[in-house]
Amino acid sequence: MNTEMASSSGGTGSTDPSAPRRHSKRPKYSRFTQQELPACKPILTPQWVISAFTLISFIFIPIGVASLLASRNVVEIVYRYETDCIPINLRGDKVGYIQSTLDKNCIKMITVPKRMKHPIYVYYQLDNFYQNHRRYVKSRSDTQLRDKKKENDTSSCEPEESNGGSPIVPCGLVAWSLFNDTYSFSIKNEPLAVNKNDISWKSDRDSKFGKDVFPKNFQNGTLKGGATLNESIPLSKQEDLIVWMRTAALPTFRKLYGRIEVDLQANEVINVTLENNYNTYSFNGKKKLVLSTTSWLGGKNDFLGIAYLTVGGLCFFLALSFTVVYLVKPRKLGDPSYLSWNRNPAGH
Repeated sequence: MNTEMASSSGGTGSTDPSAPRRHSKRPKYSRFTQQELPACKPILTPQWVISAFTLISFIFIPIGVASLLASRNVVEIVYRYETDCIPINLRGDKVGYIQSTLDKNCIKMITVPKRMKHPIYVYYQLDNFYQNHRRYVKSRSDTQLRDKKKENDTSSCEPEESNGGSPIVPCGLVAWSLFNDTYSFSIKNEPLAVNKNDISWKSDRDSKFGKDVFPKNFQNGTLKGGATLNESIPLSKQEDLIVWMRTAALPTFRKLYGRIEVDLQANEVINVTLENNYNTYSFNGKKKLVLSTTSWLGGKNDFLGIAYLTVGGLCFFLALSFTVVYLVKPRKLGDPSYLSWNRNPAGH
């Protein structure tokens, strides 16, 4: 009778869960699928929670203070010039002025607020310029930039792919809109040299721009977007182009123009000659010249220090609040009287 019952149940009579079932649709047994693997199940007691928040605050607050002090020690000069460098009588038609053949030179004076140790980095900053626009970013040919044999590969460069039937090198809107304002500096009529070597990423120079690829047919159209390129210098040495071609993710960005490799003393007056050529007036863009030192953390940026201080301060506040609550109104861990059906038994 036992044999008949085992046969009618379709099994072998074994209770081993890992034993094979010939006609069963159940998944194969494993400790993983049955969630029987060892797991960490910590019990968050008040002491653990308070200790964790306190430890985080003790780590984050000093880091935030150090980051904020490093950022505050950076000396930065920011000069916005897109309006100042237009004659007063022509400011009613800024687009007309920038597209004209009038002299665009502009001489300004900048006072150094604090001693600036070299190297002093010279940046240009553009606001409201969307280099991350999809059609703008796609209008380039990376294969053409690094391989001379692929200079005819301009299929992705519309609308700046060719001129008069000949391919443009480098092609595309990104290269065509190359920034072309220039800056020169002097102190007490002595020129202040700006080193423009090694301002781009080494990986870009070595891997993305060919040493045997030279500009060809560039900015030869009726409408010029920006700077021109020396056709006798390979793209791997055209560092202003390489810096510009690394497109920015945000509409406000800075790009490195060069380095001043001497110290500047406090209250020194720098004479700056700006050549205001780049058209940001058509889209209400802003142009700024930036001179900045650096710290161990980089340039001037208070965000990281403020973020660390905010998180550390919040954790310290929570640790203090939980400590007060725990001391004033303690409760037994795992007390069943706090269960809803025990607190309000009449409702069940």
